[in-house]
Amino acid sequence: MVLWVFGYGSLVWNPGFDYDEKVIGFIKDYKRVFDLACIDHRGTPEHPARTCTLKESEGAICWGAAFCVRGGPEKERLAMEYLERRECEYDRKSLVDFYKEGITSAPAVTGVIVFTSTPDKVSNKYYLGPAPLEDMASQIATAVGPCGNNRDYLFLLEKAMFDIGHEDDMVIELANEVRKVLGMVGTVKEKKLVGRPHILPSHISAIQLHVLPEAITLDS
Repeated sequence: MVLWVFGYGSLVWNPGFDYDEKVIGFIKDYKRVFDLACIDHRGTPEHPARTCTLKESEGAICWGAAFCVRGGPEKERLAMEYLERRECEYDRKSLVDFYKEGITSAPAVTGVIVFTSTPDKVSNKYYLGPAPLEDMASQIATAVGPCGNNRDYLFLLEKAMFDIGHEDDMVIELANEVRKVLGMVGTVKEKKLVGRPHILPSHISAIQLHVLPEAITLDS
């Protein structure tokens, strides 16, 4: 038996578990949103962070990375135990079809596990729901937890999506709004960039790029 897990947040750049294969691709009919509270990694119960979850959205696609774990039941068990501890704020595990770039007619892998959350504040205590862009940016700019700043989570996700060649416009917009709150000069991108991170388009100056911290060992 083989275990596949789809990552769309910090798992993209920092999986944290032993895996055998990483494949860039997407899932259909979901979009990334920053509607979930994190109180033990990038925030606290008093000042929760905002981290991403998935929202069902017909026709949407969400890019990320699928991780394959081979090697038998024990290796799979250890990976799932780690992920369930790390993704403790997510109250759902769904099975989805995963598609590779350039092959959209048929899934590359079926039955891929993805951690999601119930979009209901009554049944799911970690669900924050949507908020105005400025309010989300203010919360992300100031939240801090045992694993670091909430803003670093967002900036690392922005960079990770750029690195795999599939930026998320919502992530870019939110990251730039956080930079405004922080008073950082310039923005990383006003438009979607295409290409590898070390090749800058001519309209982007080097001074606009901000040094990002290294990934944390445990995150959500």
